[in-house]
Amino acid sequence: MEKCVFPVAGYGTRFLPFTKTTPKELLPILNKPLIHYAVEEALDADIKDLILVDNQYKKTINDYFKPNQFLENVLHASSKESELSNLNELISKCNFSSIEQKEMLGLGHAILMAESNIGSKEAFSVILPDDFCINSSESVLKQMKTLHNFFPDFAIVAVEEVPSERLGSYGVVDIEPIIFNEKGFEKRVFRVKDMIEKPTLNQAPSNLAIIGRYILPPGIFDVIRLVKPDKTKEIQITNALRILANQGKVIAFKFRGTRYDCGNIAGFVRATLDMAKKEKII
Repeated sequence: MEKCVFPVAGYGTRFLPFTKTTPKELLPILNKPLIHYAVEEALDADIKDLILVDNQYKKTINDYFKPNQFLENVLHASSKESELSNLNELISKCNFSSIEQKEMLGLGHAILMAESNIGSKEAFSVILPDDFCINSSESVLKQMKTLHNFFPDFAIVAVEEVPSERLGSYGVVDIEPIIFNEKGFEKRVFRVKDMIEKPTLNQAPSNLAIIGRYILPPGIFDVIRLVKPDKTKEIQITNALRILANQGKVIAFKFRGTRYDCGNIAGFVRATLDMAKKEKII
């Protein structure tokens, strides 16, 4: 598994008016934007072929991962080259490509856009950058990649416990336990029987919600094509995964670490404050 897809074409309406001109993926947690942390997570899992699914108004995300010779010259003149050393090192280690998603038709559609870059013979990962995850050791995606070695033919979704009043904002899984006692994974791995996108409280089969980390098998593109658009005309990846779950081919992984929903202002502020405390800035 050598490729990761970053669906970054969303409108970011919760952060308007800021996102009128700046993609939400460039919102900074301290001095690095969300997409930078997401790329670092992929690299931590030794995944270097990175595919940005963007739109025509979000090309600044691509620009962020390109050299800026003018700025380099300015920094060199003032002996401040180190200010960009981390980013330049990141750029040198990765192979970036981008695909334009002309219509925002759901996460399933965004992933389908990457088919030509992925091919039909290999599993791949997906990171949603506004799900900001931190860990004291291995990143969430690195943990999932290790699990993928044991379940190479399965889709794997990262899940976390969510308060009941928030379950209606997520895909929620119906699970059964798996006997899997590999060190570090005890009581964290489940077989998914079914899942429901944005359930009511009475519909929710558990309190485990899918967050923005996926490992998907190569056949997922054919499955996505079977999914009909929902009432908002979007193709939900949850509905594609339901098809695989009915075949017993989806694993839910309760990851180790802390996740912040930076797709909303409250989660973004919490992440910023916690990181500032962690770095002893405040």
